[in-house]
Amino acid sequence: MWWLPGACSAQQAPAAASEHPDLGLMGTIPIYWGESGNVSELLGGNGQTHWARDELEKSYRVRPLDTLTPEALAGLKFLLLAQPRALSAAENVALDNWVRGGGHLLLFADPMLTGESQFAIGDRRRPQDVILLSPILGHWGLELQFDVERPEGLALVETSAGPIPVNRPGSFVAVGTPADCTIAAEAVLARCTIGEGRVVLLADAALLNLHDPHPQSADALAWLMDEAFLEHGK
Repeated sequence: MWWLPGACSAQQAPAAASEHPDLGLMGTIPIYWGESGNVSELLGGNGQTHWARDELEKSYRVRPLDTLTPEALAGLKFLLLAQPRALSAAENVALDNWVRGGGHLLLFADPMLTGESQFAIGDRRRPQDVILLSPILGHWGLELQFDVERPEGLALVETSAGPIPVNRPGSFVAVGTPADCTIAAEAVLARCTIGEGRVVLLADAALLNLHDPHPQSADALAWLMDEAFLEHGK
């Protein structure tokens, strides 16, 4: 598995790295380490780097995570999950408790990932094609749906701050006893207040494409980070 870091607004003034807040990071899209074919490339920094890493580290000190445990999440206020692997039951509990205790989460959950990868299907280095997060989403009163007939192709969904590029996105619907959630942008975006915390979810991850990113990707990523992490987003 590979990890992925977080992002911040391009509108914020640069700060010394030591002044940046910590951002926990876990996911299968290779933003942090880049797309490396082997350990030598990884350790030598010779793999293809992701365009987003520099953007993300402008305002956050990234802490890649292997697992979501109370110990790993301790001391963190901000967390980014980008197309993460399926979480264990213990990880679901830890994540839910962390959010309810005041954590702020940005989650990219793409039901059918369309971004290109140099690794073939079945290779563990390839980003996970299908998201498997139903337990935690259902616990928060959301269901991620996907129209299998929807054609592939980049499109833009509009938000109050500008467009977000998507490609065969899913859609969120409220189920059961939902949390305090607002669903917007053609149901691709959900914002939820859960306990003392906040979760911003996007039912797509095309804006994190490593290869040939859309021109609007950096701005969209910055806005989503602001929505999830800035104090006005509470």
